[in-house]
Amino acid sequence: MRECWSLAIAGLLVLSAVAIPAGLEASVPGSTRPAERLIVGLRVEPDAAPASDNAGGSSPRDRLRILMQRRGVGLRATRSLGGRMAVVVLEEPRGGSDLADLLQNLESDPEVEFAEVDRRRFARAIPSDPLFGSQWYLQATELSGANFVAAWDVTTGTADTVIAFFDTGVRFDHPDLRRTTEGGRLLPGYDFVSADGRSGAFVTANDGDGWDPDPSDPGDWVTATESASGTLRDCDVTNSTWHGTRVAGMLGAIADNGEGIAGGTWAPRLLPVRVLGKCGGYDSDIIAGMRWAAGIPVQSVPANPHPARILNLSLGAAGSCSQPYRNVINQLRDLGVLIVVSGGNDSGPVDAPANCPGVLAVAGLRHVGTKVGFSSFGEEMAVAAPAGNCPSGGLCAFSLLTTDNTGLTTPQAASYTDTFNFNIGTSFSAPIVAAIAGLMHGVNDGLTPDEFIGRIQAGARPFPPPQPGLPTCPTTDPETLQCNCTTTTCGAGMADAPGAVNEALRPMARIATPANVAGGQNITLDGTGSGAARDRSITSHGWSIVSGTADFVGSSLGSSAVLALPPTGTVRVRLEVVDDLGRRDSKDVTVGGGGGGGGGGGGGSADVWLVAGLLLCTAWRRYRRRLTTYR
Repeated sequence: MRECWSLAIAGLLVLSAVAIPAGLEASVPGSTRPAERLIVGLRVEPDAAPASDNAGGSSPRDRLRILMQRRGVGLRATRSLGGRMAVVVLEEPRGGSDLADLLQNLESDPEVEFAEVDRRRFARAIPSDPLFGSQWYLQATELSGANFVAAWDVTTGTADTVIAFFDTGVRFDHPDLRRTTEGGRLLPGYDFVSADGRSGAFVTANDGDGWDPDPSDPGDWVTATESASGTLRDCDVTNSTWHGTRVAGMLGAIADNGEGIAGGTWAPRLLPVRVLGKCGGYDSDIIAGMRWAAGIPVQSVPANPHPARILNLSLGAAGSCSQPYRNVINQLRDLGVLIVVSGGNDSGPVDAPANCPGVLAVAGLRHVGTKVGFSSFGEEMAVAAPAGNCPSGGLCAFSLLTTDNTGLTTPQAASYTDTFNFNIGTSFSAPIVAAIAGLMHGVNDGLTPDEFIGRIQAGARPFPPPQPGLPTCPTTDPETLQCNCTTTTCGAGMADAPGAVNEALRPMARIATPANVAGGQNITLDGTGSGAARDRSITSHGWSIVSGTADFVGSSLGSSAVLALPPTGTVRVRLEVVDDLGRRDSKDVTVGGGGGGGGGGGGGSADVWLVAGLLLCTAWRRYRRRLTTYR
């Protein structure tokens, strides 16, 4: 019955899907292709009748030829578009600052109303995967959907991006995943599930050994007998979850291959790090795996030849952030690694390690943008994303479709989740956001972890207006099925793929200040660490005083500036950088008063929006317990 339902949906989707060739270049701001054609609009000549395109005896084409001749710009052709507009084909294509200068020069002419590049437009990048239409969380058909479709018009990611996922392992034989050596998405990875305690047995690992180079998922089922005593005592009795395979599919199922589903990213490689087995896994194994995935040597383990810049941890448990996690998170952040963690499924405080400083914690949303009932909440949440929800009994209408396996215990046939075999939890909110970060890395590989987080938040959409009859998060009832999100409970808003990618395309203003600053000194503010997106460059730096009284010594337009501090008080200074496409970013720093610099947020980004229940179909309490370990 499950297969029949999936095929019926697939048939409808195939009829409505529009595929485009893989790799088709989209026309977007930021394209590196030089412009050959411009559209120029002319103002009405003083003695012309307003209604006439050829008023004053000269057509737009003739007037444009004269304008271009005055500027020494050769034309191959011109064509009138009506309405005092014409398209001109340049003799020599122009790009970068040369193009920007020409457009600015034209628009400064009193005869010109506007001058724009005649850009290419394309069909939307809709993958050919037959089940894609049911992946509502990748689209904008539901309010909380992350709208990857719009982001794919800019980028589907790059192969030099590596996203590591820490989970139960993965099924390499799934046709929508497969190894990179077979044309798939999965790197070799590693298994970090160790022996259980003093017994030296491998009950949790369930593969007969400890750390090894095979992160395949053997299954994580727990029987009633195992739950009654021994290593797995009091663990939930459950069939195998294939949790890691599900997460992998959301991160990067092979897209546009005419089979199954599409992942949030199409090109980045996925690094499976097995840290969970039967009834979860140990912190020590998870921490060792995090270090290895980032390229840090781990004793007795071969070096990772594919260090990851993005880590997805769809795991956790109740409690505060421990010092071992703080240590490894700080170490990885220093290497520029972004850590995305599912926020938890306890409908209460954010669990560890999602509550650790420096990570990007993700809350879960219903399709309508309210907090799903099981999702944890709190000020540690950075952003929210769909977690799946079942608003009525029977079919789970808003399950998160992804890759799966039919085996109840050991692996059997590859499959997909659906409205019967439904898939929900903040475990699957996290890979939606990690995939967005993967797309961002595809356009800007210089972002720091803080810049990743800040720009994902800045690109997020605001939570919807409060729904009547629902309480506002947090509520006094821990069993409340859903509530209206706020920016202090669910994060900055609803994760939005195109918004985050557009933020990633902007340059990064960065300021370095002297370690020791005293009043009355001349200090150098260094902006040379500022950067730009891939294939872009910074064309200008500008320094200004935001508050306080001080003077610049010399120019305030270079990559560095010398500031004469007052004898007392602090001064807030702003650096604005502009790239070769006119994109901007700014950063503030406070100096003076006997201390070093205090950073401020980038001012060029969009305002952080006012930010972002589940009626579980059946067996709610039992399923929530199972979700606690595997988000």
